[in-house]
Order: sequence, then structure tokens, then C-alpha cells
Amino acid sequence: MKLTLVRDPQPKCTPGFMQIDGVFFCYTLEDIDRKLESGGVKVPGETCIPRGTYKVKLTHSPRFGIITPELLDVPQFEYIRIHTGNSTPDTEGCILVGEHEPTGCWLGASRFSFNKLMDILTVIDKYKIPIEMEIL
Repeated sequence: MKLTLVRDPQPKCTPGFMQIDGVFFCYTLEDIDRKLESGGVKVPGETCIPRGTYKVKLTHSPRFGIITPELLDVPQFEYIRIHTGNSTPDTEGCILVGEHEPTGCWLGASRFSFNKLMDILTVIDKYKIPIEMEIL
């Protein structure tokens, strides 16, 4: 299964949208895109992850106390997850999902989209189908 994240970087945050196997699924929100993949400098807790393709595993999040999708082997980052949240202070480098298109740096109906995503990924994981995320 392939998740694709299409970004639209803005000066104060990075809104975008996620596709599952080429079909629109939800909207996303991340920290500022500092173009790490082309030599940008990371600001801890205020930078989105570099563009690329990452393996995704469902793992327990000590911070949230639940199973969440974790992106593996992200350069300069650890414990990058897809999770709920409404604004960039909620991200710390992670990817927030939501039902409504971001307004400025605010994303709505995050829990709804996260639960819907987890329903799909849990079934995929049960059948041991590999999951990857490409970030554009």
C-alpha cells in the first residue's frame, strides 16, 4: 500500500493532502518546510521531514499511549508519526491528518481522519502488506 503526501509549503506551516494508492484520502498539516533534502537547516520541533519515501509501521506511541503509524529511517528525525492535532505546535515534525482543508495553519476534524486511516492501516497490517509513504 502506498500513501502519498502532496505538500503546498507556506511561510509558517506546510499544508497538504494525503492519497492512498492514488486516491485522495484527507488533508494534512506539518511544520515549516526548510527543504532539508536540498541542504536546508533543521530547527528542532519546527521543521517538517525531508521529501522521500519511507517505510511505515504501526507501533505503540509512548507519547499518545496508542498504536500510530510511524515513518522509519527519516534522516535527522526519530519517532515521526502520523497522528491527530490541529496546528503546528502539535506536530513536532510529525504529520497531522484532518477532514477539512487547512485554514492558514489550522486543521480540523483530525480525530475523524486519524480513526478512518487507522481502520484502513490496521487491516492492511493484519495481512502483512507493506506500507510506504512518499512525500512530494
